[in-house]
Amino acid sequence: MNEVSINIKQQNYSMCLRDAVEVFTKELINCIFDSNYNSTYGEATKNKFLKILDRLSIENEVCFWVDFEKSFKEIRRKLDLDALAALNSDPAAKSLREIYLAYPGFYAIAVYRLSNQLLQQKIPVLPRMMSEFAHSITGTDIHPGAQIGDSFFIDHATGIVIGETTVIKNNVKIFQGVTLGGIQVKKSMASTKRHPTIESNVVIYANATILGGDVIIGENSVIGANVCITETVLENSVVTVQSENKIFQRN
Repeated sequence: MNEVSINIKQQNYSMCLRDAVEVFTKELINCIFDSNYNSTYGEATKNKFLKILDRLSIENEVCFWVDFEKSFKEIRRKLDLDALAALNSDPAAKSLREIYLAYPGFYAIAVYRLSNQLLQQKIPVLPRMMSEFAHSITGTDIHPGAQIGDSFFIDHATGIVIGETTVIKNNVKIFQGVTLGGIQVKKSMASTKRHPTIESNVVIYANATILGGDVIIGENSVIGANVCITETVLENSVVTVQSENKIFQRN
């Protein structure tokens, strides 16, 4: 068997940047939610950002930070709505403090909203590094390119995948194991919408899979657990899988 050789010029990719981005992301979230922390460590967090962009060979670092910092107030507003949605939706939630400090789904949303802003500013690589850090600690994989509206609630978080071209409107709730993905994986589709649109006030229960860029889940619909959807669902629908379980009482 002939060996196939591919000539790839080796480059240094500074893999230690992963650690730097992890520290930066943690500090950034601390700054967003804690004014005392921000007043003490905000400048150091900014300098970490500038250094990361420099190591990624991205120019105009200071301008990027100025625009990023201007977005913090709006991002915090959206996150407060996300936290309130969690409190109002989850009977196990006892307080907003609990949501902010203990809910992995909320943490994943916080990193998403920050990384999405950086992607809108056309900063390469860093948004994905931030989202993959969140993925590693929460089990929730939200691509920073997804478009997510207000009052978004993720319950339990583990195993959730939200693809790059997903559109999620307002007041949507999703549970563990949900996949909002593409029906095909082809490099030629990179510039097309590959992932579904979820309209407002939709609930998607555990392990449901919704695939395809043309698929729309109509507003006020409920998608039951373990459902697989590859076609549009009209508004006000309830989609379930009929159970095959048979329960017998033992003597």
